[in-house]
Amino acid sequence: MAVVHAAPKWSSNEGVLAKLSDSLAGLLIAAREEHGEIVLTIARDKIVEALTILRDQHAYQQLMEMAGVDYPDRAERFEVVYMLLSLTANHRVLVKVSAAEHTPVPTVTGLWPVAGWLEREVFDMYGVIFAGNHDLRRILTDYGFEGHPFRKDFPLTGYQELRYSQEEQRVVYEPVKLAQDLRQFDFMSPWEGAEYVLPGDEKAQGEAK
Repeated sequence: MAVVHAAPKWSSNEGVLAKLSDSLAGLLIAAREEHGEIVLTIARDKIVEALTILRDQHAYQQLMEMAGVDYPDRAERFEVVYMLLSLTANHRVLVKVSAAEHTPVPTVTGLWPVAGWLEREVFDMYGVIFAGNHDLRRILTDYGFEGHPFRKDFPLTGYQELRYSQEEQRVVYEPVKLAQDLRQFDFMSPWEGAEYVLPGDEKAQGEAK
């Protein structure tokens, strides 16, 4: 007979918010519970100290993920979100810091070496600088890529396109050009509507009667 193992149940947030708020006093900007998660906003220059406390004193051993968020209307338009997991307490917590384009966030590679890759991703997509990361280079886009594609003001077409040049026998970068020669306007399109009846439309008209 097959044995069915129940999925692990996440520990309750009861008492966690107050406990972490007390422990992070002086480092904390805001603390709240949102959508079932504990969310802590930390002063940017205190992020390494705060994450050290969460790791060593509250057993949030793993940095599961880092993410960036862009709010163009804010003075510090970017948020960096650290997602921590406590294996022993079976609990998760989100930690946030704010940053502008020219206000570096201290690296946390000294706490979790995996942060090196995660910080590179946030840098690549948003342009956030991580002070102390000695390998801060693009990780998802190409080396010749211009700009940061997850910013809200980044154009959908990008700034450059690449192609393989037979003459130069290499990949070359060029400014984006929206080529028209391959576009077909024989049928309905977003640019102009066909005035004729397409095959099969007569059936729909018959059903409408």
